[in-house]
Amino acid sequence: MAVYNTSSDSANTAVRAFLTKVGEYYLGHSFNTGSGTGKRIWNEIRDNGFNSCCAYCGASHLPLQIEHLFMFNRNEYGLHHPGNIVPCCKECNKRSRNSDGNYLNWEEHLKAVCQNKSEEHLFEQRKSKILSNFKKHGYPDLTDNEKNAIRVIANSLYENIKTELDKSLNMYKDLDEAFIK
Repeated sequence: MAVYNTSSDSANTAVRAFLTKVGEYYLGHSFNTGSGTGKRIWNEIRDNGFNSCCAYCGASHLPLQIEHLFMFNRNEYGLHHPGNIVPCCKECNKRSRNSDGNYLNWEEHLKAVCQNKSEEHLFEQRKSKILSNFKKHGYPDLTDNEKNAIRVIANSLYENIKTELDKSLNMYKDLDEAFIK
């Protein structure tokens, strides 16, 4: 929960809602992991697909969260889709960054987690399980044109929401000045 809400928070929420809808478009139905069919699918992925273990470090004794392998944001535009989610412990859900400060992709992050835990020998096994989840749940192999369309819309949505919030504040100030003070 945010302690201080900004226009970027609202804009990011709008982008995630858009990526959810695109994921549901490819899936063919709603994917609400909090209830109904979506929750059942998530529980199946967590409990059966990954044996209630973190997809990155293999921990089984910790609470598990949903991790979007292709990050659920306007830069990586990962879709909210069963093929793009895996169980992840809180520590592993903090994506590593490279020397340039950019987030690692899921495979690089998996490799870093395995190296940090001296479990390099488990990298291929864990990677294979993740790749099987992509395939089993039919995560769409987006073309470059589809990726670019999602990127353009997500960036436009982000900028438009931020702009509308600034315009709303200015309108409030004008109304406050004209009618209240």
